[in-house]
This record gives sequence, structure tokens and C-alpha cells, in this order.
Amino acid sequence: MLVSVADPAQSPLADLTWPLRTERLEIRPATPPDAEATWRYRRLDAVNHWLTRAPATLEAYREHFADPESLAKTLVVERTGEVIGDLMVAVEDAWAQVEVAERARAVQAELGWALHPDHTGRGYATEAVRELIRLCFEDLGLRRVMANCFAENEASWRLMERVGMRRELYTVRESLHRSRGWLDGMGYALLRDEWAQRGGTRLASPS
Repeated sequence: MLVSVADPAQSPLADLTWPLRTERLEIRPATPPDAEATWRYRRLDAVNHWLTRAPATLEAYREHFADPESLAKTLVVERTGEVIGDLMVAVEDAWAQVEVAERARAVQAELGWALHPDHTGRGYATEAVRELIRLCFEDLGLRRVMANCFAENEASWRLMERVGMRRELYTVRESLHRSRGWLDGMGYALLRDEWAQRGGTRLASPS
């Protein structure tokens, strides 16, 4: 069973230097005022059709967005000062046997993302997620990242493949969609040593 790092005050993102800059984007921790900017695209059916949560109103969305535990794992993606997307990095414990459980604490992360449809097709999502993976392995020193999606969400799993993640799971009618019923799911992951071998910064092998 995976256990989230629950205390927002102890978020591993808090000690990093922000913003992160890529060739075209800036990435920074989300703040409560970002709720309205992210709502503009997350309220769209084309975006929230595949997302875990689809609040019906801005007020409901703002309440969830500003929750400290949610905010602690959310980053926003900006292009020339405009919020065009958001990222999730949820640091977790890996499963471990009791005798070695301490060595499995906060060693991996589940990733997620959403992008405004007006900015798709330009490589921004790929650029942002590649930087997110670099952050996880290089800045946070994690050993593994993973991401999940509905199997029909082709845009998402193709993005996972573009950034070098490998498919680990294909589940049959295991994931319940709010309007489509039980659907197949997919899971992807990447290890830090795999990332290094494919061109990431060379780091000492994790224990």
C-alpha cells in the first residue's frame, strides 16, 4: 500500500528554489489565487473528462484547490506570465516489508498534469513533464516516478511514452469513470537509473 507524505508543512517541494525555468516555460508552486486561472481550463469538458475530480462550480473547485494538502503537491506552468497548465507531484512511500520500511519512506512520486487546450500541440506538456521528472530525480533525489490514466486517454499515455516512461500495467475494466462506467487503465513508471542512462544527469545510484 502506498502512503502519501501527508503533512503539507513538510512538503519536499518547500525547500527547492523557484521558479524552475525551461526553454519556454516557468514552473512554480501553486498558490490559492491560481485557482481561478486553472479553473478556466479544468472546467472544460475536453480537459476534465479524464481528470480525477471535476467540481461543478468555481467555489467548489477553489475550496479543493486551496486545501493545504492539495496545494502542497501542485505546481503551475506559466508561459510569458500566463498560467497554461498545472502539474502534480505527490511524493509517497514505496511498499516495503516491515524490517526495511524506513528505507522506503518518501522515495517515489505519482505525477499528474493538465494543460489548457489553447496551448496543446506545441510541445509544452512534454517540456513541462520532462522538467518535472528532472526535479523528482535530481532535486528531490527520488528513485522512481509513476503516472496512471484511463487506457482511452491516448494523449496522456503517449505523453508518458514521449518522456521515457515505460508501461508497467494494463488493467481490464478496473477504473471507474464518472460517466463511462468501468474502463481499462494503464500505468507507467521510470526509475532514476533508467532516466540517467537515457540522458538525464548522472547521479549516484539510489539505495
